Amino acid sequence: MKNRIIYFFLLVGISAFSQKTTDSIQFKKRVLESTEVDFLLSYYNQDGSKSAVSGGLGSEQLTDIASNVVVSMPINDNDVLTVDLGISAYSSASSSNINPFNATGASGGGGDDDDDDNDDNPNSGSTAPYGTPWQASSGASKSDQLTAITVNYAHSSDSRNFIWNADVSFSNEYDYTSIGFGGGVAQLFNDKNSEINLKVNAYLDQWRPIYPTELHEYSKNGPDFLNQGFFSGVSVLNQNGQATVDYLPSIFQTVSAVNRNSYSASFGFSQVVSKKLQFSVFFDVLKQQGLLSTPYHRIYFADKDNYYIGQAQYIPEYQNQSNVGVYQLSDDIERLPNSRFKLPIGGRLNYYINERFVLRTYYRYYSDNWDIQSHTANIELPFKISDRFTIFPMYRFYTQTQSKYYAPYETHLSTEKYYTSDADLSSFDTNQYGFGINYTDIFTGAKIWKLGLKNIDFRFSHYRRSDNLTANIATIGFKFILQ
Repeated sequence: MKNRIIYFFLLVGISAFSQKTTDSIQFKKRVLESTEVDFLLSYYNQDGSKSAVSGGLGSEQLTDIASNVVVSMPINDNDVLTVDLGISAYSSASSSNINPFNATGASGGGGDDDDDDNDDNPNSGSTAPYGTPWQASSGASKSDQLTAITVNYAHSSDSRNFIWNADVSFSNEYDYTSIGFGGGVAQLFNDKNSEINLKVNAYLDQWRPIYPTELHEYSKNGPDFLNQGFFSGVSVLNQNGQATVDYLPSIFQTVSAVNRNSYSASFGFSQVVSKKLQFSVFFDVLKQQGLLSTPYHRIYFADKDNYYIGQAQYIPEYQNQSNVGVYQLSDDIERLPNSRFKLPIGGRLNYYINERFVLRTYYRYYSDNWDIQSHTANIELPFKISDRFTIFPMYRFYTQTQSKYYAPYETHLSTEKYYTSDADLSSFDTNQYGFGINYTDIFTGAKIWKLGLKNIDFRFSHYRRSDNLTANIATIGFKFILQ
């Protein structure tokens, strides 16, 4: 499954280049003296009540564990090869509801193998399919794994004033594959106090679309689908809880294009103003083309009748967490334009206060042609306790406007061309609070095999969105030098 977690916590590869040089013709300092190995691990969990899989309401509970191994190897004095391998595994109540129908019968998603789990569930022992947007189903889509690899090759000139790099990447999930490539150049001048850089990337992605169960059955079996496949022997209920054969999602059609291509160019400038002050600015241009919607995000139209599978007594409680036994059948899937243009611009400013404190700030403005505009502000205040330990509190604020294609659960009309109930495209504010601890082993005295420990970095933050989505994020990284 495509992991749509906010874009909030992804682990990044670590690479470093020494900018020191010498006027001596006989000696030239290597860009990277020894092989460096980074081990990174992150834990993320979230919960909310606006699941896009369930059309804009329902549990957004999700847990993700990700790990990365980054190896930077000096090829010679001037060249460094970096390999970043990452694996991420998650379980998601929201994604599990692509097929939300639990049952012990032929049309169900599997029985209950644990006698203790469902003792208090009124559906326990039921052979009829049922579901709810407020709980995870037992379907295979409740979990997935992401595997990704990036290889980067960087070359520095003898003067260390010019650097170029090229990279290729590959990632794969159950329903999504991405291939990327790119490169960049950086020019240093003014005694290496100034730098201009340019980077370009392209990602050629492909969906393997999966659809909500009811729409999949309709596309496979046609208008008579209620008597075949999953729906054979299954009662569909109307808003009044009565059995009916009127459910017909005739608007739904499978997607014809499965590619998603993304192109980006980033321009940056950084300047050392003084011994205490440094700043950088950036300007990005991004273009996406292809299937930009998600095929398993449901849409419910305000001008269409509602139909359900499950127990009729829960229909009046459908939008409340007390609903543990009925699930609404979709009218269509999310539809969005096949192109998107994004324009972020921002900068960083770091100020050395004294030998104990450093102020780090970041700001970004973002705009796109889907009418989303956003502002991001971030601040860190590292405090050096000793030569080895640094702690730093962190705060991040984010706000965005609503996309013109967004509307909440069951408020879109079937006459619209584009529609989504994904709350990530709604208007909201977020606050993220956290702290970090960094340990530096100056002499790499601690060793594991031939690896000397260089530093340990731990970070934790709590994320809260104005629509009640909350998350906790913890990461830890170990950097070793091969000795």
